[in-house]
Amino acid sequence: MTATASQLLSLPYPADFIEGARSAVTTCLRIQPSEKVTLITDVQTKAIGASLAVQLEKNGCTWNAFILEDLAPRPLVDMPAEVLSDMETSEVSIFAVQVQANELRSRMQMTDVVNRRHMRHAHMVNITSDVMCQGMRADFNRVDRLSQQVLDRVRRAHRIRATTAAGTNIVSEMNPGYKWFKTSGIISPEKWGNLPGGECFTSPGEVNGTFVVDGVVGDWLCARYGLLAGTPLTIEIRENRIVSCKSKNKQLEADFWEYTHTDENSDRVGEFAIGTNLGVDHVIGNILQDEKFPGIHIAFGNPYGEHTGAPWRSSTHIDVVGLGFNIWLETDEGEEQIMRDGKFLIAA
Repeated sequence: MTATASQLLSLPYPADFIEGARSAVTTCLRIQPSEKVTLITDVQTKAIGASLAVQLEKNGCTWNAFILEDLAPRPLVDMPAEVLSDMETSEVSIFAVQVQANELRSRMQMTDVVNRRHMRHAHMVNITSDVMCQGMRADFNRVDRLSQQVLDRVRRAHRIRATTAAGTNIVSEMNPGYKWFKTSGIISPEKWGNLPGGECFTSPGEVNGTFVVDGVVGDWLCARYGLLAGTPLTIEIRENRIVSCKSKNKQLEADFWEYTHTDENSDRVGEFAIGTNLGVDHVIGNILQDEKFPGIHIAFGNPYGEHTGAPWRSSTHIDVVGLGFNIWLETDEGEEQIMRDGKFLIAA
């Protein structure tokens, strides 16, 4: 056993973490005793890392652990070579870390290995005590059933309309050449997933309209600005590109505009998703959990083209979450409403 693994096993952690950690190892990742696992954490998240380490040890699998600050200064420029090398011989990886600004490149280096080797990967970015005690305690088998119901419907849709009382009014034309995926918390080699899970996503053909972000924004802006109910961000989208964004919080407005103009595709809608985690009943200011809140979130930037089939790329990816959606799917058979005022109209 490595020194880092021994260190994590010796650390205390709240008893409330046990259920979420066990769910990650046994239900979501379905780790077998014959498999090898790479566990990656950091100093700020090491109590959660410790709870996961204990479950891995109980599982009987082979596993190695890494604390990022032991290997390289933060924010990371690149994912440490020791981590990437260990992943090359693992079937499963877990990334439970607090993000810092400008670290997306290093995370993409890690997921490039995951994608190439078809690993089962749990992405627990910005995991917190609240998430361990809320979203990670969801019944992921039930979330998976609902996600499959949603997936079966959206794959047939050629257009999705959505509105909210706050002013969102968007239409997304879907591209039949792009694939839909569910990341319900049950992780497979087909697509790595965030934990807690609970969404169906694709890259859209073209989005037009107004999206009012009265939930949260993603990446490092989430920690800085938290819940946006009092200072929502209104984004105007035309032909899949941001044309304007406005908020009473001018610093939020400026930071979001700068982030979404990092490269030529940073302002392009790369992801269109429907949250399906029935264990999440309110946003908490943490994008890892909040993007799973039942409703729609979209992301500007990287479309995860290696999965969706979108042929373009971006160095950035930022999610935006709204609240209280009405959602209609338009298919060859007609129109179906699947959500009213934030509540699903289809059974799990």
